[in-house]
Amino acid sequence: MEIKIGVQHTPREIVLESGQSAEDVKNAVTAALTGKDKVLSLTDERGREIIIPADRLAYVEIGESAARRVGFGAL
Repeated sequence: MEIKIGVQHTPREIVLESGQSAEDVKNAVTAALTGKDKVLSLTDERGREIIIPADRLAYVEIGESAARRVGFGAL
């Protein structure tokens, strides 16, 4: 699943592919924003951990991963 994270005062968003379910990501974001955790911590498909301070989150977009298309065919 593709996750896009906006960070305050940063012009670029963080984009990662994660094997976590949408519900797991939503619970992690909710826990970070309600103050239970001070950081949002997610793991991507390669096993890298992304840690963002909760007070710097601008937005989190949770979406389904799109299959990458190869070639020049008209779709």
